[in-house]
Amino acid sequence: MNVRKIITLVEDTLTEGGRAVDPAARVAVVAAVIENPWHGQGFVEDLAPGIDATASDLGKLLAPRVVEALGAPVEAYGKAAIVGLDGEVEHGSALIHTLKFGDHFRIAAEATTLLPAVEKRAAAGTVFDIPLKHKTDATIRSHHQSIEVRLADAPHPGEIVIALAAAAQGRPQQRLASLSTEQ
Repeated sequence: MNVRKIITLVEDTLTEGGRAVDPAARVAVVAAVIENPWHGQGFVEDLAPGIDATASDLGKLLAPRVVEALGAPVEAYGKAAIVGLDGEVEHGSALIHTLKFGDHFRIAAEATTLLPAVEKRAAAGTVFDIPLKHKTDATIRSHHQSIEVRLADAPHPGEIVIALAAAAQGRPQQRLASLSTEQ
């Protein structure tokens, strides 16, 4: 795995809807900009060797960093793969949609649900939203949220941005009724 850079973003929302948020609502993102392991190889039928060589190491690298950046117990989480223009969306999906990657975050966050994800092919500087859901119950509406991310110089055409996001709470000032009220 060839990592060009790691970016850490922490967002604290202090007011929402004209009211104070106390404690502040914190979301953290850690993104690694890596060389696409399939770059320059043409169409690769079997992605398994690249997954085996990269996915687990990425999970080990990013999961503890995002939990540390959050600085609080994780309540909601998500992931992203943004593939540079010379790659395929499948390259990003191959790295993040495997237990070899995701289980590192699940263990670090003490989570049990599937990680919500976004993946797409895009030029450097594209904006992408990482969806987040509750770490043990994806039906808890208060934790359905997203965080917008933009990396000015990534991904280059032969790179992939792999990112994890964690929130210490649900949406600030959330007030939707429980899903069970509609069932």
